Amino acid sequence: METLPSRVFNNGNSQAVRIPAEFRLDTDRVTITRNDAGDLVIHPLRMQRGTALVQALKALGDVDDDFVAALESEQRAPLQAQEREAL
Repeated sequence: METLPSRVFNNGNSQAVRIPAEFRLDTDRVTITRNDAGDLVIHPLRMQRGTALVQALKALGDVDDDFVAALESEQRAPLQAQEREAL
């Protein structure tokens, strides 16, 4: 298993960890747990972008199926990585 050093910094009242590019996540949400050894474990969550919109459109019934399929496909697509300035 690869191990890389990283930085911890304050972001408002929270702490944040800079994730190296080698460990880039393809989601915007994670769960964080602490195991018995005290290690933090990060689990990526599937993106939920546009879920309410897709559900509302399906409930209408009159909406074009191709349009809903295109929205669902876009929902599953990964977000573009943000460019950040290196420290």
